[in-house]
Amino acid sequence: MRKKLVSVLLVAAMGVSVLVGCGSSSGNEGDKKASGDENVLEFYHGYYQDESEWPAAQVMRDIYDEFAQEHADGDVTFKPIAVENRDDIVSAQVAGGSYPDMVDVGGNGVPQAAISQELVYDLKPYIDENNLQDAVGLNYTQHDLDGHIYAVHDQIESRGLWYNAALFEKAGVSADAFADWNTFKDAMTKIAGLGDESYGYIAGQGSGCIINAIMASTDAGKKMVESELTEDIINSDEFANAFKTTAKLDQANGSEHTTDDNGNLMAEFNTNGKVGVLFNGVWNASGIDESLVDAIEPALFPGNISISSAGGGLTVANNMSEEKTALALEFVKYMTSAEVQEKIFTGVQANPCNTTVDLNALAEASGDAATMKLAKACAQVNEADTIVIDMKYTWGSDVNKAIINALMECAVSGTDIDARFEALQKELLALIG
Repeated sequence: MRKKLVSVLLVAAMGVSVLVGCGSSSGNEGDKKASGDENVLEFYHGYYQDESEWPAAQVMRDIYDEFAQEHADGDVTFKPIAVENRDDIVSAQVAGGSYPDMVDVGGNGVPQAAISQELVYDLKPYIDENNLQDAVGLNYTQHDLDGHIYAVHDQIESRGLWYNAALFEKAGVSADAFADWNTFKDAMTKIAGLGDESYGYIAGQGSGCIINAIMASTDAGKKMVESELTEDIINSDEFANAFKTTAKLDQANGSEHTTDDNGNLMAEFNTNGKVGVLFNGVWNASGIDESLVDAIEPALFPGNISISSAGGGLTVANNMSEEKTALALEFVKYMTSAEVQEKIFTGVQANPCNTTVDLNALAEASGDAATMKLAKACAQVNEADTIVIDMKYTWGSDVNKAIINALMECAVSGTDIDARFEALQKELLALIG
């Protein structure tokens, strides 16, 4: 499957100066690398947060440090570097014709400019030769680009939905609400009708998941979401139906419950128990308040659909020395190993990419209620009748943002949904050129 890979080619001078501060070079002569040191494999990652802010970041840093310690006496050493500006670092070096030794790219993925300049190492031969297909899991299909794999993400971005069973019961609805989007709408109306400040769901960013799931409910729509956005898709009946169905749900839900960042309102679901449904990843299990953990349950989108994406992932520079390349590949194998993947599940509270890991056994051994809910959620999204990629990875983050902005406007009572959709079509046509 061909993925749309977003490239940011214009970089501010500040981004370049940061690279200089990191001891990087923009040259690409032969085997010359950005680090300038053939004895050190530099690895940029985004887990810079303090443990008190996000405990999972410390878990990931510990995993990286363990690998570094294991290879401290080798000819090439491993140096993990936490940064907040991965995209700037990658973009600046690519603009100069080079690529970081190794970097865990974020949501924008591998820049197309890096691929076209052959700056990024093709991981597929290594994966095939070492029989790592099960270890890399969804990466093997979603990151396949014309027979090449340039990134492997050690976690799968998995989205179903969470619902408050206690609130559902209070409103007189059940999990049957997820049978289809009509029953879902009826359930959200009943929750809003409780009159105690409860409401159906956090719209906006979450609404993007609804469109994604509705598109995936038909073979034609699923194929569209998993392809690059085209004029035919923008003008298709499938896209029109998905947008307008979602917009009507959002308008009924109310604009006061709308945000372009679920993080702004997640406490209302996880802590206050005011929200019926949360469209967020399986990882949200770790955010559920202890007082609500018995009431919060995972489910799938109507039609038994889940959204799972390999996302960004570990990337390796091309044309490094044999020693540095070998160490980089060993790190990819290490991060997708069952041992490390178990730590990612229990410590990071994420869905591992390795399909051989027994999540239920790990959850039972932990004895932790939230981890058990996490295992249940992961099992549901991994075994859904239909698994579809997040459209932001195929259609682009700019397109995704335009759609969400349009939905947020439609949530305002009285907004003409048909007119706003026509305006969105024009915006998207301009974006794809």
